[in-house]
Amino acid sequence: MDMGSQLALVTGAGGFIGSHLVEHLLSAGLKVRAFVRYTSSGKAGWLESVGTDHADLELFFGDLCDPDAVTQAAKGCTHIFHLGALIAIPFSYQQPRSFVAVNVSGTQNVLEAMRACGTSRGVFVSTSEVFGSARYVPMDEEHPRAPQSPYAASKVAADALVWSYHASFDLPVVIARPFNTYGPRQSLRAIVPTVLAQARSGGPLVLGNLEPTRDLNYVTDTAAGLAACGLVAGVEGEEFNLGSGREISVGDLAQRACAMFGTEYKVTREERRVRPAGSEVTRLLCNSAKAKARLHWEPRVNFEDGLKRTADWLAQQEPGRWVKEFQL
Repeated sequence: MDMGSQLALVTGAGGFIGSHLVEHLLSAGLKVRAFVRYTSSGKAGWLESVGTDHADLELFFGDLCDPDAVTQAAKGCTHIFHLGALIAIPFSYQQPRSFVAVNVSGTQNVLEAMRACGTSRGVFVSTSEVFGSARYVPMDEEHPRAPQSPYAASKVAADALVWSYHASFDLPVVIARPFNTYGPRQSLRAIVPTVLAQARSGGPLVLGNLEPTRDLNYVTDTAAGLAACGLVAGVEGEEFNLGSGREISVGDLAQRACAMFGTEYKVTREERRVRPAGSEVTRLLCNSAKAKARLHWEPRVNFEDGLKRTADWLAQQEPGRWVKEFQL
């Protein structure tokens, strides 16, 4: 494939994973059109830190809920990587309609744009949350879907739309399903940066439930997996789980973070950080054997190195954010 002739549209490009994917695609030689939600500031999220002056990077400001804007953005694109979504699970309890509007209707707008523009490959980014708590481990692509939050339900619905368009209109789509991603540029509301920030600040750590386990995958590995879903030939109509194959509990993560910074391990439980009992996903552990076999993808950054890289990045950020953001 002549990468220089490929133009990839990335929705959610200004976000945590999206900005890393943009970097990865540019480094692979593709041209990238970055779809960023318009705000009055005119800023492009984390792409501002990455640098928006790259010769092969074009910014497109719009709203995923506007079908005309999405189709305009897709014109001339050979690939679409659809990452744009509302993702905060606690917020989905408060405003579930917003999650349906963005995550479901927004996905349909991207699918219709693919139909209108003749896009060669569309990669739709799902989530391990669609599985709910593990019924068996490691969790492969055939694991039953059991969404336990409005956010997870909106992603199940989006996945179903993707498969319906593949079956009905022969759209060349792939679903990528990352397990929990962490690394530089992630919001301090997410579990890894929250724990690292609080441990670095000296604690005590204010957390919710310590028992749930997660499969944590470093962000550059996730970005590489998403890119492979779009660029490897012959995988249209397939889905791929992307994870490390290793799980760690929130409590163990907190202990590691405290040890890293020499902080006393002391945790205060805060009830507002605990999901409703029926909504708590207690265990996630990825089986990414299919991605390894079909995409020739596997994680390259081990957890210890990834945690250190994330801590080093956090240390370079505005000092006041350590306390200010994790208490929100």
